[in-house]
Amino acid sequence: MNILAPSLLSIDFNNIERDAKILDKAGVKWYHLDVMDGMFVPNISFGPPVIKAIRGITEAFFDVHLMIEEPVRYIEAFKEAGADLLTIHYEACENLSETISKIKEAGLKTGLAVNPKTDIAVVKPYLPEVDMVLVMSVEPGFGGQKFMPVAIDKLNWLKYNLNPDNPNIYIEVDGGINLNNVDTVLDAGANVIVAGSACFNGDIADNVTRFNEILSR
Repeated sequence: MNILAPSLLSIDFNNIERDAKILDKAGVKWYHLDVMDGMFVPNISFGPPVIKAIRGITEAFFDVHLMIEEPVRYIEAFKEAGADLLTIHYEACENLSETISKIKEAGLKTGLAVNPKTDIAVVKPYLPEVDMVLVMSVEPGFGGQKFMPVAIDKLNWLKYNLNPDNPNIYIEVDGGINLNNVDTVLDAGANVIVAGSACFNGDIADNVTRFNEILSR
C-alpha cells in the first residue's frame, strides 16, 4: 500500500487546526513533520511543543523527520510530543546504531534518511534494524526545491536490495514531489510519498484526492 504523507512545513501556520481537519477528512493517515535545528541544516523550523499541539487535533500517524545533529538527545522529548516514527539522518549521528537502538527502546518506529550526495549503499548494514529508509530528493532544510533525479537510482537500489533484509520496510521519498512526477518515484520503488507545496497550495482536499487516486493505482 502506498501512503501520502503531507509535509506540514507547507501548512498555513495561522490555520493549522483548520487545515489538519481538511487533511483528515480527505483521508490522510500520515503527517510528515520536519524538525530543523539550524545546525545540521541552515534553517530552524519547530520542535516538540508544536508537534504536541498538533497531536492534540489529529490521530494521524506522526512521521517526524529529524534534520538535527545528534538526535539521540531528543528521543524522549519527541516521544512525549506524540511522534510515532523518528527518522534520523545517516550524516547526523556519531553512533548511528546506538541512536537506532534507543529509538526502538523508546517504543517508536525508526527511519533512516540519506542526503542526495550520500551513497545509498551506506544504509545496507542498518536495513534489518529500521522500519523505513528516506531518500532525500532535495537538499534537506528548505521547502519548495525541485526534484533531484539522483533519487531515482537510489530508490531503485532500495527496491532491489531490501527484500532479503526486511521485506516490510517503507521506502520514503521527500522533496519536489508533485502530481506530475509522483508516478516516477512510485515506479522506482517508493511507497511513502512526502509532498509539501503540492498538497497545500490551492485546494488541499482536491490535491490530496488527486494524489491518492495515483497512489491507489
